[in-house]
Amino acid sequence: MKTSSRIFIAFILNLFFAIFELIGGILTNSVAIVSDAVHDLGDCISLGLSYFLEKISLKKPDNKYTFGYVRYSVLGSLITTIILISGSILVIYKAIERLLSPVVVNYNGMIIFAIIGFIVNLMAAYLTRDGHSLNEKSVNLHMLEDILGWLVVLIGAVLMKIFDLSILDPILSIGVALFILINAFKNFKKVLDLFVEKTPKDIEISAIKKELLKLEGILDVHHIHVWSMDGFTNYATMHIVSDENQVDIKEKVRDSLHVYNIEHVTIEIEKSTDLCHEKKCKGSHYHVKHHH
Repeated sequence: MKTSSRIFIAFILNLFFAIFELIGGILTNSVAIVSDAVHDLGDCISLGLSYFLEKISLKKPDNKYTFGYVRYSVLGSLITTIILISGSILVIYKAIERLLSPVVVNYNGMIIFAIIGFIVNLMAAYLTRDGHSLNEKSVNLHMLEDILGWLVVLIGAVLMKIFDLSILDPILSIGVALFILINAFKNFKKVLDLFVEKTPKDIEISAIKKELLKLEGILDVHHIHVWSMDGFTNYATMHIVSDENQVDIKEKVRDSLHVYNIEHVTIEIEKSTDLCHEKKCKGSHYHVKHHH
């Protein structure tokens, strides 16, 4: 099943459950359930947005987006993660309020909704479990947040019913929210690294240079730039100094870069007598001898 299709099914499941929860909250006059329904509707907005942006990301490159539309998937991940962070902070804030001013909880109502909520979100998480894009990973994290949340509500409600301990509700809520917050920040950093075009974490520029200098006919390598559009496929540009056949040299370089998952590389070939016009080269000629 396609990524976008899985996100769409997760969206539909969450939307129906949020509406069901909202009606249930109004009928039972439970503010806690209504506020959670509002949280789930927020989830639906981020899921719907993720679905829409994931669909756009699958479009082929054109004159407006020469690298393709894959960054839209990353944008979906960014928005979903921000919603996730905001929601977790709000949950912690509300839980602290509950700790300071405990309220009477409807244990039976909590147990019923927790069981239904757990099953619905488990189905949604199962559908997005094998996500490859950062967008689907953040959507899956969203689903896991809700599963954990409902599991905590279920365990908490059972314990509170047995021991009459309302204070357990906010304590468990804070624990889950902190867990989600830590994971959301990790995902946020990954997304941010992509947007600022940081060198992918599993790539060392110095290692690439060392590897390429071992190739027959390459005198020098400079201006190496490596980045990723989606966190999976890498792109690179570089200057290669060589007096050998350009086609052969480019072929050697491309073959060597496959191990770094660099699918697209732009290579500028310079002769050892050429003047590099890039500032970092300081306008000097190359008189480099290649040794093995």
